[in-house]
Amino acid sequence: MKISGSTALVTGANRGLGRHFARQLLERGAKKVYATARRPELVDLPGVEVLRLDITDPASVRAAASAAHDVTLLVNNAGISTGTNLVTGDLDTIRREMDTHYYGTLHMVRAFAPVLAASGGAILNVLSAMSWFAYDGANAYGAAKAAQWSLTNGIRLELAAQGTLVTGLHLGAADTDMMADYEGEKVDPAEVVRAGLDGIEAGRFEVVVDDWSAHIKASLAADPSLFYTQVPSAS
Repeated sequence: MKISGSTALVTGANRGLGRHFARQLLERGAKKVYATARRPELVDLPGVEVLRLDITDPASVRAAASAAHDVTLLVNNAGISTGTNLVTGDLDTIRREMDTHYYGTLHMVRAFAPVLAASGGAILNVLSAMSWFAYDGANAYGAAKAAQWSLTNGIRLELAAQGTLVTGLHLGAADTDMMADYEGEKVDPAEVVRAGLDGIEAGRFEVVVDDWSAHIKASLAADPSLFYTQVPSAS
């Protein structure tokens, strides 16, 4: 599909990648951009149409789908990172990660699939290199992103008959507020968004933004003990 002339909806558009998505969509000639957030008053980008949306609230999602009935491109970007582990972490917090990344994305897809059916259109899910590996201290996030990756592959098959493209966007750490405390290398969020939108226009199923993410994906074909070297071998 072409970005120019499209009508897009971006979740979590008040900051970070979401704000970059909304801005670049406008720059690429999108006819209309719905910029959504749980607190819409925080959306400060000129030229967008602001909607209140909490992707974890089915009623809020239904209201957004009713208001934005002309969408041809859905960008599922909204996310959280709680720094929670699975064995000892708070269960409500773990559920919040899953409710946001997995069920929240699923709510959006189910609500907007009939809207997209009219145009074919496209869905871009913002995933993570952590869809493919675990990291002690953020395992709730990794589990939720792995589930979201599987969801992305599943809905691609289910929506193929109506002509809707489903693209997964994988990245390592982006230089956004969410990763402010991370001290490693970070990728420019504008570069992430550019790669994702280029991937949509190219009809790609998956976009792997940076070398780190590509390395992680390649490691899946090898024995896990080669990647998780911190875990003592049973032998």
